[in-house]
Amino acid sequence: MSVMNETENSVASREIVITRVFDAPRELVFEAWTDPKHVAQWWGPQGFTSTVHEMDVRPGGVWTLTMRGPDGTDYPSRIAFSEVVRPERLVYWHGDDNDPQQFHVTITFEEEGDKTTLTMRSLFPTAAARDFVVEKFGAIEGGKQTLGRLAEHLTTMGEFVFTRVLDAPRALVFQAWTEEKHLLHWWGPKGFTVQHCTNDPRPGGLMHYGLRGADGAMMWGRWEYREVTPPERLTFVSSFSNEQAEVVPPPFPGWPTKIVSTITFTEQDGKTMLVMRGIPIEATDAERATFESGRSSMKNGWGGTLDELAAYLATQE
Repeated sequence: MSVMNETENSVASREIVITRVFDAPRELVFEAWTDPKHVAQWWGPQGFTSTVHEMDVRPGGVWTLTMRGPDGTDYPSRIAFSEVVRPERLVYWHGDDNDPQQFHVTITFEEEGDKTTLTMRSLFPTAAARDFVVEKFGAIEGGKQTLGRLAEHLTTMGEFVFTRVLDAPRALVFQAWTEEKHLLHWWGPKGFTVQHCTNDPRPGGLMHYGLRGADGAMMWGRWEYREVTPPERLTFVSSFSNEQAEVVPPPFPGWPTKIVSTITFTEQDGKTMLVMRGIPIEATDAERATFESGRSSMKNGWGGTLDELAAYLATQE
């Protein structure tokens, strides 16, 4: 047997791998995994409850919690993060105060269209240690139940979805969303005019725009791109900004500072079905509640914006 095969077999005998596909965008799944307000709602197998004592999600940060089983037994845990790549990857040591490095965990979040494939790999120091937690604590079944509870919780997280079929080919619609020469003519709700627009549609790039309302007041905003897949998909974090493209608090009291949005463009008999999904990130409970209460105004705002886009596309054919 080769050295490589020996190494592979050694890892396989010490590892637990659990994978699940979630019907939710990657940013949302990552948020549910890293925000203590959400983690406390789903962490642990069926019948368990969890209390999060602290959760500092950054390299060197620590997450401590206590799971309580159906029989009242407490299971304290201490998790030390070594790698955090939002929204793609988490790496940490899982243990407790007596043994802080019981096993090593790597979690990856992979985009699959509007879905997310999550893979959790737990690597133990020995095969015996791995077999012990499987046999005594039902680690594999417990992990699957935990991810099942996460799937249920994701359905409660309040994603905003808006759909419109546009009478134009997908390539043109995508260009209208990403090229400055088009955006200058239609971007923004009805009654606003574009005074400034620069766009760098690539991961890490920014769109920065300034809109003038009917009352003459300027409103500035920015998108920070996470994914750009022409002509199919855009993912970005939207925020209000100043004239220098720096993130600023929203002008509306209680509104979330950051909203992650995913727009998909699908061919449909020569037309384009556009689906936009948005969810607050790094938001307080009050901000999420404000977002929920603002669905009607968001629907009206996006409806007016896409009316502007539809009218502009009709001039491009």
